[in-house]
Amino acid sequence: MLRGCYIGRFQPYHDGHHRMVEEIAEEVDELVLGIGSADLSHTTHDPFTGGERLMMITKAVADLDIISYAVPLEDLNRNAVWVSHVESMSPKFDVAYSNNPLVIRLFEEAGTEVRSSPMFRRDELEGSEVRERIRTDGDWRGLVPDAVEEVVDEIDGVGRLRQVSQSDSNGNGL
Repeated sequence: MLRGCYIGRFQPYHDGHHRMVEEIAEEVDELVLGIGSADLSHTTHDPFTGGERLMMITKAVADLDIISYAVPLEDLNRNAVWVSHVESMSPKFDVAYSNNPLVIRLFEEAGTEVRSSPMFRRDELEGSEVRERIRTDGDWRGLVPDAVEEVVDEIDGVGRLRQVSQSDSNGNGL
């Protein structure tokens, strides 16, 4: 049995992520989906909570023919020990999937096999583009699985992203 690991911020989980999961599912028996920066939320860059992203992923991959485990991963600002942090929070996995040069390097240094996958419609299917379309009332719904659209609607993600993207008069946050 081969178990893979795919880590992303999933802010939000979109069709590019979903296509990558479908591709990975052709190569492995089980898949760990690591929700990076799970401790961050309610900002323009990271609007959704770890729990909300867990809901998005769990519902979106439910119909795929693969056993999956969504695992929240809080940020750890020490790259040298990041892989061991991921391993401590996840079921054991045999291969990591990433296109991020730093993530690839860290896993390789830890002795983990890393595979890359092709990215799909990267000009549109990028979290920052999806978030910008949500914020500006653009066509974001066509870029995410139906299950993610339902979660964003349930939590009023559109209203949240619009509100947190506004600045107060003196430019200070909390």
